[in-house]
Amino acid sequence: MLDKLNIVKQRFDEVSDLIIQPDIISDQKKYIPLSKEYKDLKDLMTKREEYITLTENLEEAEEIIKDGSDTEMVEMAKMQLEEAKQRIPELEEEIRFMLIPKDPEDAKNAVVEVRAGTGGDEASIFAGDIFRMLTKYCESKGWSVSTVDYSEGTNGGFKEIQFEVNGEDVYGTLKYEAGVHRVQRVPQTETQGRVHTSAATVMVFPEAEEFDVEIDPKEVRIDYFCSSGPGGQSVNTTYSAVRLTHEPTGIVAQCQDQKSQHKNKEKAFKVLRSRIYEMELAKKQAEDAEKRGNMVTSGDRSAKIRTYNYPQGRVTDHRINLTLYDLDNIINGDIQKIIDELKLVDNTEKLKQVSDSL
Repeated sequence: MLDKLNIVKQRFDEVSDLIIQPDIISDQKKYIPLSKEYKDLKDLMTKREEYITLTENLEEAEEIIKDGSDTEMVEMAKMQLEEAKQRIPELEEEIRFMLIPKDPEDAKNAVVEVRAGTGGDEASIFAGDIFRMLTKYCESKGWSVSTVDYSEGTNGGFKEIQFEVNGEDVYGTLKYEAGVHRVQRVPQTETQGRVHTSAATVMVFPEAEEFDVEIDPKEVRIDYFCSSGPGGQSVNTTYSAVRLTHEPTGIVAQCQDQKSQHKNKEKAFKVLRSRIYEMELAKKQAEDAEKRGNMVTSGDRSAKIRTYNYPQGRVTDHRINLTLYDLDNIINGDIQKIIDELKLVDNTEKLKQVSDSL
């Protein structure tokens, strides 16, 4: 363990030196990831100091007990030995988890998109429920949520809705919600009382900084149009809504949430960058999942991840075979326990790799 921590200390010393170099400070593309790495390594260094102190205390206590000449010192040494023996295994476990390589994307803000899948009007209503569940969860975390674009369903809910989430470790948390969510319930539109199955797809993109993705403005077609509201009626008569088309990839991003054309354009470019960035990231996630045999974060948008069964009040996450009979609270945003279980499985997979290298 100490050998591994000493290697980490070499990297910490290196990063400590790099982040005070003027050429690094002036280059945000280099400085931001290095400063994040410095923060993570500093926490590890604190644990390293504690580990060294405890192992030294243990050795010192063993020597005093072996000597046995001073009864009072032997009693103190026995207490010191007991404390060290109890704390060292706990500390080693904490360090192992901290040594799991951090995904640099996890600390980023996110762009989330919820789309109605199969199921007609009921799918749109369910997409609205998923949007509400996610926004309530985000608000409970103290994150800010801002709508980018939406298309309402004819009987409520949304055909699709996009929103930005800003806060701490947003993408690293919300990425576990990406995939197909399925609902089994009697739709509001059903007169016979039969249970139907509908679906909504959630996509989560890490928000790309300008230096993550460079877009050539000449390759982007910009269209302006009037924002529309419920029932398709025009909300305003100015062409404030913006649609961007990235011609090399065919990726489209639009924003109509702001009254200002400039602000809508700025938001749409943010979404466009994130979509292009996510396209490459999804390939990497799929490759990583294949290597690790892990479906928790596979990058597969078509994967059915969760079922919400209303007649039984049951929610099942299919990736980890977790079933909870707490549907009302979960659909109202209380999804932390599911995310915690998913993170635990994901980290356990990564921990195996770290433990093998220790």
